[in-house]
Amino acid sequence: MSRRLPRRALPLCVLLTGVLTGALVRTMPAAHAHAEPPRPRAAERGPVGMFQESATARLQSDGSLSDVAGLSKTDIWAVGQEDVWEAWQNRGVITHWDGAAWTEVGIRNDASSAGHLRSVAAATPREIWAVGEGHDGLPYVVRGDGSVFDRVSVPQLGTGDWLGGVDAVPGRMVAVGGRGGQPLIATSTAKGWTTVKGKSKGMLYGVALTRKGDGWAVGDGGSQPLVMRLSDGAWKSVPTPSIAGGYLRDVSMQGPKKAVAVGGVYHDGGKISPLILEWNGKRWRRAEAPDRYAELYGVTGDGKGHFWVSGFDPAHPGEAYLLRGGSGWRVVRGEESARPRTMRLQAVTHVGDLTMAVGHVVDAADRYTDVIERFQPAEAKSDAAAPVRTTGAPTAR
Repeated sequence: MSRRLPRRALPLCVLLTGVLTGALVRTMPAAHAHAEPPRPRAAERGPVGMFQESATARLQSDGSLSDVAGLSKTDIWAVGQEDVWEAWQNRGVITHWDGAAWTEVGIRNDASSAGHLRSVAAATPREIWAVGEGHDGLPYVVRGDGSVFDRVSVPQLGTGDWLGGVDAVPGRMVAVGGRGGQPLIATSTAKGWTTVKGKSKGMLYGVALTRKGDGWAVGDGGSQPLVMRLSDGAWKSVPTPSIAGGYLRDVSMQGPKKAVAVGGVYHDGGKISPLILEWNGKRWRRAEAPDRYAELYGVTGDGKGHFWVSGFDPAHPGEAYLLRGGSGWRVVRGEESARPRTMRLQAVTHVGDLTMAVGHVVDAADRYTDVIERFQPAEAKSDAAAPVRTTGAPTAR
């Protein structure tokens, strides 16, 4: 699952190019209305036989989606935030895709209300978790059964603790973040809650689990990437390649011998180069990325050795940007925009033949709108789908 740092309070909404048929889930008040985007152009076969469709979940002003988790093509959950001008505050959002429409789902015992929800995980159709921050200053944890969510009280968490990532398998949930400048891992099982504070400095942003009890958590150690491993019921730090200025935002694993972690490397002048680490069962090694500069946020796998990464390309800020990997990494781009905009895809999930990435679009006036990008094989396209472009040959492993 993918996690994001908090962002500043944001102004109004923005136009988004392209909308999926049936994707609108509610009528917006005039003060929060989105401009109606034009229909995407008719599709032609792309170089990798993939097609793209753009949509929005129609969040309110300054909506942004931070994470997405899918169980099937008709059972996908996403979380984020939107501004509620009447309350003068941001509000956490949980929304569900049933294959035809996005529908927001509420939180029942929500006296103080959620702020920014950063991460979501779906263990089963009736066990969905999300984490973020509450307006009461405490980390925010919710659990849902597919129809409604409830805030979960975690006695071991307190003011100053921060949660940025979550993953879950049946019977076990793990949320990661930080406490006092050190990594924090909170685990829920049938026996209750436990928390572990790492010995090193840093913060954790992403976590991945398997049903067999293995897991990885990744983050930022301050000057180097931070990786911790769950094995035999205990979390321990694991060495990574020495990468000054490196950090990790998300991780995806396919068994004990295959995992991918993504993030970036800070450079002078504010530039960020992409960072991809691959686990081969014995050690982490750095993989060659296709672009010199790009920001990578989320990663997911298909269970068959292939991975998708979502992010942002400063050289093509208005286009959807993903990486597709297996035996190497190549760029997959979405449709070009006729108007100035910046699109950041914060997270990605893959179910069946569907790859779905979520994030936000910012227009020239600094107005935000949530965005959802769907990628599918050519044979699964709709008549309104737009072609997908790839650039460059796959990078060597």
